[in-house]
Amino acid sequence: MSKTILEIKGLKVYYYTRDGVVRAVDNVDFFMKKGETIGLVGESGSGKSTLGFSIIKLIPPPGKIVDGKIVFDGIDLIKLNEKEMRKIRGKRISMVFQDPMTSLNPLMKIGDHLVETIMAHEEVTREEAEERAFALLKEVGIMPDRFHDYPHQFSGGMRQRVMIALALALNPDIVIADEPTSSLDVIVQFQILDLMKRLKEQFNVGMIFISHDISVVAEVSDKIALMYAGQIVEFADAISFFEKHLHPYAELLLQSVPNIQLSDQKLKYIPGMPPDLLHPPSGCRFHPRCPFANSICKEKEPPLIEIEKGHLVKCFRHK
Repeated sequence: MSKTILEIKGLKVYYYTRDGVVRAVDNVDFFMKKGETIGLVGESGSGKSTLGFSIIKLIPPPGKIVDGKIVFDGIDLIKLNEKEMRKIRGKRISMVFQDPMTSLNPLMKIGDHLVETIMAHEEVTREEAEERAFALLKEVGIMPDRFHDYPHQFSGGMRQRVMIALALALNPDIVIADEPTSSLDVIVQFQILDLMKRLKEQFNVGMIFISHDISVVAEVSDKIALMYAGQIVEFADAISFFEKHLHPYAELLLQSVPNIQLSDQKLKYIPGMPPDLLHPPSGCRFHPRCPFANSICKEKEPPLIEIEKGHLVKCFRHK
């Protein structure tokens, strides 16, 4: 059995704004085994990206980790200073950002991005770093003659391939992919997903795949962590989640995915809007939109409980 490589306990990440405190991640618990893929899914504004950024301690101001633990391979990352964190960030935990155009330096050649990353963390010569960079670009489907091109000379899909190569450059234990296909068309999305699945197996790397698209998450994930209003409301292995999901939000979210094979399908949607995290609802945060809500849902926050082995849910319907 694979060991637990990452465990998050009671994590709280708040943004301190002029209007008040935004509880973007509020008391989150979850874990991942070495080499597995966690699909972190939910509507926009649910706190998925903030959770991803908190793992590598890159929360933009005015955000702040206010409580909890992020235990990576036995090390509580929250206790590390910036110098200590730099030895882990990039080398052992890397990230594929949502928009590759704004993540790559427009004044640097693609090859130099990789060479600089490798030489910053490992004691190698430039020739050795270049050799590894050529091999990485080949792995993600970029020909060697593009080594000296700049980011603006690549398409969106090709830039994302460069970001994947950068994330894998130092053989990390975990790659956090933040909406890596959201800005791409459907065909390129499929190519990037297929590439990420292949490289995950080849490099034996764990992955946290963040997306608002539950159909995309279904393609790559071993386990699903469903987020709503800054909290994880259901956590299960992918097969169990899609076959017998337990939370009303999961049920409504899956019903709202259109099926092109059903010509007479009536499109469904989740009524209402995600809550304002400046002033989240009392009790269960989903109760204003939940068709099954009753008085206790409005008064008390449900605990995250295990219904079956490894299948957790935050809902009073399941006791």
